[in-house]
Amino acid sequence: MIQIFAMAPSQGANGGGSMFSTLIMFALIILIFYFMILRPQQKRQKEREKMLTEIQKGDKVVTVGGIHGTIISVDDKTFLVQIADNVKVKVDRSAISTVLKTSGDSIGKTN
Repeated sequence: MIQIFAMAPSQGANGGGSMFSTLIMFALIILIFYFMILRPQQKRQKEREKMLTEIQKGDKVVTVGGIHGTIISVDDKTFLVQIADNVKVKVDRSAISTVLKTSGDSIGKTN
């Protein structure tokens, strides 16, 4: 029975140091989380917003549904996209996935 008490850790000087190291570990985890997940996500969101604000009449686009077309008109919240001869579709700004150059190369792409 005495051996059990002898094996128990003392609660003296080691208590404060371990709490400090735990706080440092949590701070490091939060920093890693911020730089690995949150910051890149914010950067992609800004790039997407920039891409959507720069869309003009005549730009070739791809929607999130995979439909390719050309912008006919631009409104505040929607685009009118021509997908074939005499076929026009009104889509939300959020439905645009990619803006293509006239040569077919992509300018902006979202994941």
